[in-house]
Amino acid sequence: MGVHDTGTQDAAAAVAAYLEQHEKKGLLRFITCGSVDDGKSTLIGRLLHDTRRLFDDQLAALESDSRRHGTQNGEIDFALLVDGLSAEREQGITIDVAYRFFSTERRKFIVADCPGHEQYTRNMATGASTADVAVVLVDARKGLLTQTHRHSYIVSLLGIRHVLLAVNKMDLVDYDQGVFEAIVEGYRALAADLGIEHVHAVPLSALKGDNLIGRSAAMPWYEGPSALEYLETVDVARTGRDIGFRMPVQWVSRPHQDFRGFAGTVCAGEVRPGDAVVVLPSGRRSQVARIVTSDGDLDRAVAGQAVTLTLDDELDISRGDVIASAGQPPEVSDQFAAHVLWMGEQALLPGRPYWLKIGTRQVSATVTEIKHKVDVNTRDELAAKHLGLNEVGLCNLHLDRPIPFEAYADNRTLGGFILIDRISNATVAAGTFDFALRRAANIHWQHVDVDKTARAASKGQVARCVWFTGLSGSGKSTIANLVDKRLHALGHHAFVLDGDNVRHGLNKDLGFTDEDRVENIRRVAEVSRLMTDAGLIVLVSFISPFRAERRLARELFEEGEFIEVHVDTPLEVAEQRDVKGLYAKARAGKIPNFTGIDSPYEAPEAAELTLDTVAEDAEALAQRVIDRLLG
Repeated sequence: MGVHDTGTQDAAAAVAAYLEQHEKKGLLRFITCGSVDDGKSTLIGRLLHDTRRLFDDQLAALESDSRRHGTQNGEIDFALLVDGLSAEREQGITIDVAYRFFSTERRKFIVADCPGHEQYTRNMATGASTADVAVVLVDARKGLLTQTHRHSYIVSLLGIRHVLLAVNKMDLVDYDQGVFEAIVEGYRALAADLGIEHVHAVPLSALKGDNLIGRSAAMPWYEGPSALEYLETVDVARTGRDIGFRMPVQWVSRPHQDFRGFAGTVCAGEVRPGDAVVVLPSGRRSQVARIVTSDGDLDRAVAGQAVTLTLDDELDISRGDVIASAGQPPEVSDQFAAHVLWMGEQALLPGRPYWLKIGTRQVSATVTEIKHKVDVNTRDELAAKHLGLNEVGLCNLHLDRPIPFEAYADNRTLGGFILIDRISNATVAAGTFDFALRRAANIHWQHVDVDKTARAASKGQVARCVWFTGLSGSGKSTIANLVDKRLHALGHHAFVLDGDNVRHGLNKDLGFTDEDRVENIRRVAEVSRLMTDAGLIVLVSFISPFRAERRLARELFEEGEFIEVHVDTPLEVAEQRDVKGLYAKARAGKIPNFTGIDSPYEAPEAAELTLDTVAEDAEALAQRVIDRLLG
């Protein structure tokens, strides 16, 4: 073998060793947050530039963009590397979360540059949800601001335990040590109040690069590591209590009839073949037979690894189930106390149904009560009936089925969730479980031998709920009353639940705000279900303006048991009738939140019956309902 061949082999071995070294480097996820113009984007851009992670064309584009959009008088504006939206460049602010990857000899990084404006708090929370470290920037000239408090609260809420306090723009205060130390003292008090365990402070100038990559001669009084040195060495391993093995099932692998495995990512603990496990929420037990990967079987899997488990027993396991240590299983419940950060444009209303997604499981959820909302600037607890955009509240949640969970402080995967609007499928909230409302575990359905089918049969009918919805003055109550009379004449057992009548008793404590309207319909829907369980035909006559609440009512009934009837009357016709004079008072501002005037009515999109009260009279329309019921 020649010298040339030996050199080639040595070079190849060196390249292979270099690639293996970088493949095995640890990955750190961190966010930058703080108030507007504190220099978050500049810090990240300077990091990318000074660690030589920019290609020549990127550098050329940066120089060109700096001349056109920059805020540094023609000099390089490093913020433009991450402020990619045109609106961001025009306004010189960050709006959306920008993610960037870079690496050094010691570590790989994914950084999320988060917006500083209050209205983009939800974007900041999105970036924080997967981070291990938060870099909180503070302008040395301004000190701790409202957004510093707000973002630090969310950092604490989302379980980030390590904060790098970057006191930026030290060049603009002449690198004054006293300014730095005063800010650090104030922030450490804030962090202690929020329960943030680890805070390291660095004085720096992101624009000039002082203390960013290496130590700066401009601040000889600072003897700690630079910002990058801290990020390369910080230990983010979670040393909380050992909660045992946890793996949410992502999918069931059946490549052929002789193999059935359960794939997922281990989110806590470790597992070995032979370990006893329990599947939740079913509670079925077995033992791990194999730990299968694309590279062959393993004798051990730990948190963060994606694996496929096979078990000794044939168990019914589905996506969303959790495989856990048999000796240390997580709790299972359907009612929780949780902190919720609201991200929806429309307010969170107790009683309204949402989808809740946790890990790989999705269930139906309702916020039953808002205990209080939190002023994230002062941490004061304030009374609230709803949560608006970017507000945080402590809420009670009820799910339609039990799920395995952990407190978020112990396990982010099984302790964090999102809420999804059931109509738009938009994510409207992020939340963290605090604890189960244990009373729920003691409440069970009591079996009764005489069911609604038997009760209805004894009356010679089929139990139904006929839900009349429409504007005030549309004719709902008139038609429902005619239907009731004809059913009675035919020997059927029916009952009318009318909106006005119910507000004299069951719902007399409710007003007409959106929150009260939601609760109004929730209560009536529950009563209607009980009456159908008694074998009755229930005729519900309520404006019920929101689709979400009518959908909630429908879901309480069996297939075909709920008949939605849209009493379709144009607003101008209903207003002309105005038997009670309500529209006139609403127009005069004497009745707030009046449906059709200053509160919306959401017409049904797929009602079983639509009754046009302009084209037909009430008698004919009532007969159409009878035909639908008894036909």
